[in-house]
Amino acid sequence: MPNPVLTAIARSFLAGDLSVDSIVARAAQTLGRPWRWLRPVARNFTEVFAGQVRPRRRDVVGFLLRDPVFRRAWNGRRRLILVARYLPEAPRMQPVAAAAGWEIPAIETVGDLAAWLEIEPDEVDWFADLKALTQKPSAARLHHYHYKLIDKSSGTVRLIEAPKPRLKQIQRRILTGILDRIPPHPAAHGFRRGHSIRTFVAPHAGRRVVLRMDLRDFFPSISGARVQAFFRTAGYPEPVADLLGGICTNAAPRHVCAKAVAARDLYQGPHLPQGAPTSPALANLIAYRVDCRLAGLARASGAAYTRYADDLAFSGGEDFDRAAGRFAIHAAAILHEEGFAVHHRKTRVMRQSVRQHLAGLVANQHANIRRADYDRLKAILTNCLRHGIDSQNRQGRPDFRAHLAGKVAFVEMIHPSHGARLRELLRKLESGIGPTI
Repeated sequence: MPNPVLTAIARSFLAGDLSVDSIVARAAQTLGRPWRWLRPVARNFTEVFAGQVRPRRRDVVGFLLRDPVFRRAWNGRRRLILVARYLPEAPRMQPVAAAAGWEIPAIETVGDLAAWLEIEPDEVDWFADLKALTQKPSAARLHHYHYKLIDKSSGTVRLIEAPKPRLKQIQRRILTGILDRIPPHPAAHGFRRGHSIRTFVAPHAGRRVVLRMDLRDFFPSISGARVQAFFRTAGYPEPVADLLGGICTNAAPRHVCAKAVAARDLYQGPHLPQGAPTSPALANLIAYRVDCRLAGLARASGAAYTRYADDLAFSGGEDFDRAAGRFAIHAAAILHEEGFAVHHRKTRVMRQSVRQHLAGLVANQHANIRRADYDRLKAILTNCLRHGIDSQNRQGRPDFRAHLAGKVAFVEMIHPSHGARLRELLRKLESGIGPTI
């Protein structure tokens, strides 16, 4: 167990803002006086952890034990280090400066978390499953998720991990009570109220050149450790942050990925599950730093930047046109540094002479659906009127009418006048003009 004095010093480093002056002031209060060695140690600390999320206390203790300046002070002046307050203190919220204004609930103990989630404390441990007790093949009936492997056109697989009802209810509580109260970066347009692929594409409409990039395995590439670190950044004490992170992440059992060798490393470690209600919001929030860096890079190049989940779009004028190739390399380097992988085969530089398509929409003049998609949907609706609804339900959808209504609503959102024509055809079907639905 760490020396209580050492633990107290580490706690003072993490108690608030991680700037040199703040660390020195807090540590001096803990140690009883502003020792001369404090500032160089604090400077070394900020250099080591610069640009990272709030570290764990054990990481700070490890840094102190390795730092040569602190080791000399610790070994040579041990009797002079008079700790004023090193007794364990009650856990409390300690958000970083940027998170101080977030209106999120204060949850300071495991008991508080259980009460806030309206479950028993042992159930919190069970659903977080930090020891991966439910991942053994013999515990298949105890798994918290349903699994479905989907083959992708690239030859890889996507694992859909759908939480079971009880866990999904708990995750929705975390989503509405915590995550929805934290603002993502303005460039993020996916999974946000008031935003859509239309708002994602709109800033790039009519631009001279559009650069499209795609992230590989967006959700599973965000590890459980990053999710726990995010909750610590929000201010939650380590035990609470670890449990929140465990509830929102999953490690797929080995036998689930037995037929997908390439996906084992990706899915068997704790990661954001694609299918959990908390995953989209967490992905946006954890990508905040990379959004900041890419937005800054775009601004310096005279370009606009938006992101819709794993789709990234940049656009600009003549200056950006000349530098688009080099820009893509710099953007990929930033993404790599931030722990994301670029699907390089899907990177496209699209000028006005070709169809500039983003997330299934065309952006050459204004955000619009592809003509072929509109014509196809119009033909389906027309054939439903002529030959009956069953003649067009070739994929055997259980509620084909609702499927068509959703398609029409999407067109209305993107292009109201085109959508109005399709809506009239749908209205005729619903009113019984021609074969009814």
